[in-house]
Amino acid sequence: MQVSETQWSTQEKEIAKAALKTAHNREIQSLINVIRERASGVATIDDVWHLNDFLSARRFDIDGKYDDRESESLFVLAKLTKDGWLAIEDLLGLEPTKLSKITALTRVL
Repeated sequence: MQVSETQWSTQEKEIAKAALKTAHNREIQSLINVIRERASGVATIDDVWHLNDFLSARRFDIDGKYDDRESESLFVLAKLTKDGWLAIEDLLGLEPTKLSKITALTRVL
């Protein structure tokens, strides 16, 4: 069975959905902290445009990152784990083979 053809139980789907929400919340909170720091240093119109460009790039990145399609779940969870937004502990309850695949994918993504 290919990684993208992995079957998910109802419970595993709920765990994956909760993990995505956890990672998203963590990333958004981190972004808010960065924005507060950067905004406090805005002194010129160029600073405003740089902040705008930064926010546009982050929005594009975040909007594309949280793909909740079942066929992409292992890849998305692995990428979020590799990027530090999730820990394996956030995925407890998934079957061991899925956790192993996610761990392995973090090394190649």
